[in-house]
Amino acid sequence: MDNTAVIRLSVFLGVFVLMAVLEALLPAREAVLSRKTRWLGNLSMVVMGALVSRILLPATLVGVSLWAQQKGIGVFNVLLDAVPADASSSNQLLNSGEPLNNSSTYLVHIAIVTLSVLLLDMLIYWQHRLFHTVPMLWRFHKMHHADSHVDTTTGLRFHPVEIAMSLGIKAAAVVMLGVPAIAIVIFEVALNGFALFNHANIRLPQKWDDRIGLVLITQRLHRIHHSQAKNESNSNYGFSVSWWDRLFNSFTPRAAFSDETLPIGQKDVPATKKNASIIALLLQPFKKR
Repeated sequence: MDNTAVIRLSVFLGVFVLMAVLEALLPAREAVLSRKTRWLGNLSMVVMGALVSRILLPATLVGVSLWAQQKGIGVFNVLLDAVPADASSSNQLLNSGEPLNNSSTYLVHIAIVTLSVLLLDMLIYWQHRLFHTVPMLWRFHKMHHADSHVDTTTGLRFHPVEIAMSLGIKAAAVVMLGVPAIAIVIFEVALNGFALFNHANIRLPQKWDDRIGLVLITQRLHRIHHSQAKNESNSNYGFSVSWWDRLFNSFTPRAAFSDETLPIGQKDVPATKKNASIIALLLQPFKKR
């Protein structure tokens, strides 16, 4: 296992365990189905998604980034090629994390990494919004929203087909932009951590929720996104920061119902043990409604 995989797995397990413990001690809402019933299906989806990603892209997005860098493909790689010769060692920061001697070049690369992370996060915002807008894409994303209860495992519940499409979109963006490898590691670690965090079945004190919500998507804000009301579920698309929703006019600070009584899930997918099974989750997008 390479270093990036160790980092991702360590953060994933750490955040998952922390959120699961908080949910057990301080649950915000009561689930209709048992934890065993829901978790078996939800956790199976993340395993299948990981297998699909490994089969479709064995080199991972980091490998795609290194390939693009070697070929000089992508906006940022083209810009780096234009850097004066005395800063030719600049790729050290992007791909090995070693310090640079040239301070101005170092700042350029810090800016590129920061911009890359922001652009990838905005891409995921628009990808998420697109999956709610295009009917064929919604069929697959709907499986995520059909969970009758939102907890940290819901943040892992995505159909393998959606995972494959998302991987293709991100790989294309990495190549076109020339996103550096270190930016991908930062982005993926943050994306996974925030997905577990904002799906967690916990509730912050309202004043802190409002303050944190100025920057981040909190659990309450994301539960609005899982509302059965279309106008509410078609809002708060951000997985991490809230400013994309504010900037692109899709932010909903309060739902029609209180957080305690907000109807969650999909009306046409009742909260039954059968609908939560692994087979049902996989076949759900292909059923006629």
